Amino acid sequence: MQLVLPWISPKRLVTGVEKAPASIEVGPHSYPVTIARHRRARRYVLRMTPDGALRITVPRGASVAGGLAFATGQGAWIAREHARRVLRNGAWSDGGLVWFRGQRVRVELAETTIAVGSQALPRPRGASNPPEAFEAALRTVANTELPARCVELAQRHGLTVSRVTIRNQRSRWGSCSSRGAVALNWRLIQMPPEVSDYVILHELMHLKQPNHSRQFWREVAAVCEGWRAAEQWLRAHGRELL
Repeated sequence: MQLVLPWISPKRLVTGVEKAPASIEVGPHSYPVTIARHRRARRYVLRMTPDGALRITVPRGASVAGGLAFATGQGAWIAREHARRVLRNGAWSDGGLVWFRGQRVRVELAETTIAVGSQALPRPRGASNPPEAFEAALRTVANTELPARCVELAQRHGLTVSRVTIRNQRSRWGSCSSRGAVALNWRLIQMPPEVSDYVILHELMHLKQPNHSRQFWREVAAVCEGWRAAEQWLRAHGRELL
């Protein structure tokens, strides 16, 4: 990987800029780079934007040059992220497959329905293209099924939740507040049921241990025997969903 960067004065490197005239090359691909400063950031953060560019968050007081150097060392991650996006975008071409309930299935749109594998779902109004229709249909399923499943699992283990919401989170599968409010990513509906249950149980165990201590993981293991396998599935396929 090579870093292509026009000359920047020392003063500019110290103060940073919102947009850096830079690109990073990984293999045959060149990725435009945008620099963003964040007062609360404590470390450099690298993200790939929906259009395939790279966004580097630079902590206050840190240098843009340091952020670019950090990104330069992430060639393997950039290549994997690019490949994941190509795979996800290709799902909507002829013969493409998408995740639903732990299986890669084909999606077919009709006038009033959307067929996801062998299951036919009502086609949401206002969703014209396949990705929008697919997401809207699955979010409807998630809003129906996931809160009920969360309450069921909570009751099974003697826990009480105050509220369950379904969200479009881009960096996490769920969360649980100290007041018992659980938020779940609608994409859990795309996972195998046992993996979705693990995510829910993981969040519920935060009602007992609001951290990721050894005791927390003992609580998880006590209610979810297959949690390690679920973690492996998330590591292998989670980025395909996000």
